[in-house]
Amino acid sequence: MSDSRHYLDHAATTPLRESAREAWLAAQDHVGNPSSLHAAGRRARAIVEDARESVAASLGAHPTEVVFTSGATEANNLAIQGAGAGVVVSSAIEHHSALDPVKWLQTAGAARVSWFATRPDGVVELGALPELGGVAGLVNLQWVNNETGMVQPVAAAAEMAAAAGYRFHCDAVQAVAYQPVSFGDSGITTMAVSAHKVGGPVGAGALLVRRDARLAPLAYGGGQQRFRSGTLDAAGAAAFAVALADAVAERTSERERLGAMRGGLTAWVVGNVPGAEVTGAAAAGSAAVSPHVLHIVLPGRSAEAMLTALDLEGIEVSSGSACTAGIVDASHVLLAMGRTQADSASALRVSLGRTTTDDDIDALKTALLTLG
Repeated sequence: MSDSRHYLDHAATTPLRESAREAWLAAQDHVGNPSSLHAAGRRARAIVEDARESVAASLGAHPTEVVFTSGATEANNLAIQGAGAGVVVSSAIEHHSALDPVKWLQTAGAARVSWFATRPDGVVELGALPELGGVAGLVNLQWVNNETGMVQPVAAAAEMAAAAGYRFHCDAVQAVAYQPVSFGDSGITTMAVSAHKVGGPVGAGALLVRRDARLAPLAYGGGQQRFRSGTLDAAGAAAFAVALADAVAERTSERERLGAMRGGLTAWVVGNVPGAEVTGAAAAGSAAVSPHVLHIVLPGRSAEAMLTALDLEGIEVSSGSACTAGIVDASHVLLAMGRTQADSASALRVSLGRTTTDDDIDALKTALLTLG
């Protein structure tokens, strides 16, 4: 068993930035409900609105388009359930927080749902959108897949949705740190982002909503933010804003650094780990794959057993989305890509981040060679 730890699960969560910690602590020193009219409330409100302006600037949005949430799960649910769409077209490889609301709408009979096909390399194949027939329509497609790291055709989907009169919701959680995300230029109607994927605190995030769009709320209350009630978390918003600004400032350099690291690791895995298949390997190093995710299928091996063995060697990786890691099950993403049930339960996700070093990669290589 190794005494040193090598964290390679940044797509699940990434370490809190010191700048975000300091912003959170500074905001926590101020008592006050941001909705109160007295001096303490106004001071808390100023913290929230400064954070809102910062998040908007980082994501190419207008401050009024930023709705703070408890994270991307709430944001995805608010955008999908709140759209009031009678027709929904979605990919089948979404994160569960964007996939399950679509399935719920279908099961409840609230919407007619159809699905984009997924190519074997993990990229969604856009198809013609159904006629709306007088009801509202919604296209649901994430920017970067959280399991495979494959970049999806967001620009084409936005153009298609606009031409057909559909709204377009995008889960951009895995994209904002590494892709050129500009909400204002994207054609996206609603977009979910999360703080803890960019070095902010867990429990904070935002839904960006175009100013001319309306959503039905998931919960009713004080109406503090257009479609989202609840006392605003000033400290969480402040820490999120700082972390996001730092991530965007580092985006170009980190994309280049991690891309080179991922490319080298991809070549090594293919050449040195018997039977290993890198998802989307043909696109490795291109714009079709995010620089921070390497997804490996090792046919015939148990993901659960591999994770345990690697953990004993101090290597912390994932079998896919951490939100379902407590349940050992086949990956719905790989099944949608046409892989077998057995293959989809034999996958590892290695995800890099700003704290990843060459030593972490070397330790992973050594550990992978010991897998039986």
